[in-house]
Amino acid sequence: MGFIAFLKTQFIVHLLIGFVFVVSGLIINFIQLCTLLLWPINKQLYRRVNCRLAYSLWSQLVMLLEWWSGTECTLFSDEATVKTFGKEHVIIILNHNFEIDFLCGWTMTERFGVLGSSKVLAKRELLYVPLIGWTWYFLEIVFCKRKWEEDRDTVIEGLKRLSDYPEYMWFLLYCEGTRFTETKHRISMEVAESKGLPKLKYHLLPRTKGFTTAVQCLRGTVSAVYDVTLNFRGNKNPSLLGILYGKKYEADMCVRRFPLEDIPQDEKEAANWLHKLYQEKDALQEMYNQEGIFPGKQFKPPRRPWTLLNFLFWATILLSPLFTFGFGVFASGSPLLILAFLGLVGAASFGVRRLIGVTEIEKGSSYGNQEFKKKE
Repeated sequence: MGFIAFLKTQFIVHLLIGFVFVVSGLIINFIQLCTLLLWPINKQLYRRVNCRLAYSLWSQLVMLLEWWSGTECTLFSDEATVKTFGKEHVIIILNHNFEIDFLCGWTMTERFGVLGSSKVLAKRELLYVPLIGWTWYFLEIVFCKRKWEEDRDTVIEGLKRLSDYPEYMWFLLYCEGTRFTETKHRISMEVAESKGLPKLKYHLLPRTKGFTTAVQCLRGTVSAVYDVTLNFRGNKNPSLLGILYGKKYEADMCVRRFPLEDIPQDEKEAANWLHKLYQEKDALQEMYNQEGIFPGKQFKPPRRPWTLLNFLFWATILLSPLFTFGFGVFASGSPLLILAFLGLVGAASFGVRRLIGVTEIEKGSSYGNQEFKKKE
């Protein structure tokens, strides 16, 4: 094991990375709070500023994937589709099987210049998570309770508010509603059988309300739907902790573009279109499992230096005073100060671990276990 590889496994290094992310995130959140003054004066300027502030935070996580772990991301698509990336408003449909599927998605948005303006339909509980939910609030992310009767008006209003967004945005939808587990899959397929729908082997039954509503509300703004099917070579199941430890993975993403005008305007027909799409996604997963490759031409968009430079900027600003303060505490010889400092380190460690825990599958939502039993 080389020295760099050794450093990647050390807890103190992980803690310093977490410190930079958390403290820079709180600073960014405070600046975002101040930008609210811009909203009544110049809404579009407010949005552009917040896109860059969000980029400064999220790109630190992308840096971990690209530069720290060295994970490779390969696209399988066609040239015409790849040429549209970052040049139009789109809805992204991504399978929800892995703890870091969102991070692979963010990597692609970064490489095509839309990381700061990327959107998602998120569960409302995330609104109260520091850094993650707070940053999303200022980005006008649409939050929902996952109870359609209560969410309908909120989701429609939030989506329509994005119709004049000044930056190209990729709006991510996890149509399955929750991460794939065997238990959720079994319940989901029971629902499929009761509704006379074809069973899926690698996906949960897509929940159509969010998709059909997004398509209806964003017509005239969004140009296309990108269907993304993600897999990892070697049958790997990566985690954020694995990325933090410097483990390298190889992600393959099959991307298909569907012009929005090809998607039916009728809600029921659009729902049927989505069910058919997921049957095709299942077939793609089956092909990948058998052949180890997706159809289409391979593209490897080059990683850009901005994520690394952004992290180094924050690390330089924040770690220098931290080291000076820590050295002063131990140099003082005061047991009280030393214990207080160690307590602060312990609290920081706990906080970083809780933030990582948000991505873990075993700590994911129970939404799929219960909601699939109800009528969609």
